[in-house]
Amino acid sequence: MKHQRSEIYVYPAPDSINTGIAVIVCPGGSYSHLMGIATEGYAVAEWLNAQGINAFVLRYRVGKDGHHHPAMIQDVQRAIQLVRDHAGEYHINAEKLGTMGFSAGGHLVTMSGAFYKDNYLKPLGIQSNASLKPNFVVPVYPVVSMQDSIAHQRSRRNLLSRHYTKEQQDKFSMELQIPNDMPPTFLVTAKDDPVVMYQNSVQLDKALTNKHVKHEFWLYDTGGHGYAMSEERAGE
Repeated sequence: MKHQRSEIYVYPAPDSINTGIAVIVCPGGSYSHLMGIATEGYAVAEWLNAQGINAFVLRYRVGKDGHHHPAMIQDVQRAIQLVRDHAGEYHINAEKLGTMGFSAGGHLVTMSGAFYKDNYLKPLGIQSNASLKPNFVVPVYPVVSMQDSIAHQRSRRNLLSRHYTKEQQDKFSMELQIPNDMPPTFLVTAKDDPVVMYQNSVQLDKALTNKHVKHEFWLYDTGGHGYAMSEERAGE
């Protein structure tokens, strides 16, 4: 199934309320599947449209189709590049483009902000002058760490395969990789999340704070996991 391609679904904001802001939305699914794309993708895009924000739902490559790193970050960087290169056609401001992700998608968008200097498109022969750095990042109940104590093991296995090294484990523990110029970040999760330990977000908040990155962290007592923009659970 390695021939499975990534796809972008375009949701333009209505002309009458278009703010020029755009968001690339990355659904969750443990880096294994994207079964929650309806609630964590399409429904999110529709909500963003109602706020005058353009949305691009990214169906990135995943583990069930035989894909591991760097497929996922290649896909999100490609999405950033394509949207910026075609900003005029989409009626958006290329300098107001962010990434928003849920669960494993939250890990992916955090990588998009932290690893933007690592051009994963270059080995693919893709050339562009567009910046790969998102202007803001929104991880929602995100996977953050690959460390044994708090890792979401299924996400780690699908991202890095079963045969990962300690170097990879650290490289993709995002609490260890936040740069000084990380984009402004909005982080949200709940303490009763039964899927991804909320301590993932606590560690990310600490890393952002230590690097003096402009960010907000909303930590709720209740909320669970997979709620996206609705009361339904996307499921992992």
